[in-house]
Amino acid sequence: MQGSIAIRDVYKGYGTFTAIDHVSLDVNPGEFLTLLGPSGSGKTTLLNVLAGFIRPDAGSIKVDGVEFLTCPPHKRDIGMVFQNYALFPHMTVAENVAYPLRLRKVSGAERARRVKATLEMVQMDHLGERGIHQLSGGQRQRVALARAMVFEPKIMLMDEPLSALDKNLREHMQLELKRLHARLGMTTIYVTHDQKEALTLSHRIAVLNKGKLAQLDTPDALYERPSNRFVAGFIGESCFFAVEEGADAVTFQGRALKLPKGTALKVSQPRVLMVRPERLQWQVPSDTSAMNRIDAIARDVVYQGDSYHVGLVLSDGSELTARHQKGFREVPVPTPGSAVELWLHAEDTLLVAEGA
Repeated sequence: MQGSIAIRDVYKGYGTFTAIDHVSLDVNPGEFLTLLGPSGSGKTTLLNVLAGFIRPDAGSIKVDGVEFLTCPPHKRDIGMVFQNYALFPHMTVAENVAYPLRLRKVSGAERARRVKATLEMVQMDHLGERGIHQLSGGQRQRVALARAMVFEPKIMLMDEPLSALDKNLREHMQLELKRLHARLGMTTIYVTHDQKEALTLSHRIAVLNKGKLAQLDTPDALYERPSNRFVAGFIGESCFFAVEEGADAVTFQGRALKLPKGTALKVSQPRVLMVRPERLQWQVPSDTSAMNRIDAIARDVVYQGDSYHVGLVLSDGSELTARHQKGFREVPVPTPGSAVELWLHAEDTLLVAEGA
């Protein structure tokens, strides 16, 4: 299968500002890789370097072993879906989708066949003659996707294509994209700042921060084993606490923490305790041998439908967030001001590097 990408030591700066800071990574053929990070992290710049819209100051990008940076954008065999869709308002749906084929001088009969097949793929074949102004946001997104796919590129680039949609439609289109990618299998690089979207769509996620690659891993590995505090805070909801590290134990609230098997005790870099709100248990476990106890005072309780969001304060004044699932009716919801005893399994008791 074609579509492997090797990015090596790519650097792009604008005066004193570094947009991409010597990033290297590999994308496997047929993989769905997401570039995830906050505004200014370099994800869109890297995507534009791949598309050929920006020339890096240094580095190499090879596709299937061939240098890509010297290839002009129109010869890169890349499909691109933009944040604003960039559809032609004076053309119909079918004419928009046919446009890349016209540029490639595909014959009329073959062009019509491929437009029809691609519109069927995105469930828009019944709207081929409709004007762009007559479409909803979700329909426009499908047309943009069809136009990027119609010439069968080996690589698809997507720059936050769902950001303009409302929450329900965005979540629906995420699943549609995931199914479509599973069907077509083309190498896809997707840019977003939405961590839930990245977790839903991706085979792997590259987390960028200030132009640097903070971590590249599978969605579950990023969530369960983040490499540093930045990644832990950006992927999911987390609380962080100072701990005391010694040669034989790591201490929190005056008690030695039980940690996941293999956790190193002697490290040179400062670490903090990461706690995921949904991993905290409210009921005293029958066996506490693999559990860590956390004592707190409930500060506020907010009803959120499927759960209660509980804000807590520890004895040193630091704040903790926990989620009380409505399904656990045998454990009463704490009231503001009440003392709370929480439990965290050793395997969920993670120490992450303080720095990025």
